[in-house]
Amino acid sequence: MKIFVAGATGETGRRIVQELVARNIKVRALVRDSATAKAILSPEVELVIGDVLQAESLTAVLGDSTVVICATGAKPSFDPTAPYKVDFEGTKNLVEAARTKQVEHFILVSSLCVSQFFHPLNLFWLILVWKKQAEEYIEKSGLTYTIVRPGGLKNEDNSDAVVMEGADTLFDGSIPRQKVAQVCVESIFEPAARNKIVEIVAKPEATPKTFQELFQQIGNREQRKSY
Repeated sequence: MKIFVAGATGETGRRIVQELVARNIKVRALVRDSATAKAILSPEVELVIGDVLQAESLTAVLGDSTVVICATGAKPSFDPTAPYKVDFEGTKNLVEAARTKQVEHFILVSSLCVSQFFHPLNLFWLILVWKKQAEEYIEKSGLTYTIVRPGGLKNEDNSDAVVMEGADTLFDGSIPRQKVAQVCVESIFEPAARNKIVEIVAKPEATPKTFQELFQQIGNREQRKSY
């Protein structure tokens, strides 16, 4: 098994890589700057230089990866096209490369509230709109997928229990990035995570559950017609 991680040097992506390395799982990380990546990521990680916006190169850089985790995301900027390019076109390019390579599982880190058009985050060039479009593209792709929608992201971990619900159920709350990374990695091994959209936050008052229990409580989504 080899896991391909896009967005590997981002705050969430690097934690996903850490989780995978801690489990002795081979990681192939897509990075744009090797010097930056080497300073952030473990030396065991196989680095490949590329960009999700360079569609023609992605099939090759996937190499022999069997699972793809997409943790990319547009950063706040004055470029009104950034969310469209990164969150939709970039993800779409990665999905098509994954289809070509027939990967076993595609995992996307999305966001809570993507279905709410009148959300403050959409003031950032409709970022939630484009994340939702990317989700729908994955659902139609024919790939086996897990879409993870975290609440507000925190850099510091805590002992709060993970709360997981189905699509368009949770509308507020936060979660440490480390727990998001754990959910993404667990979804690789948990059959109940297949073809589901899961929304996650962390709450101190919640009853702790195993990841198996969390995924099993979410109903399956019927995959849409493939392209």
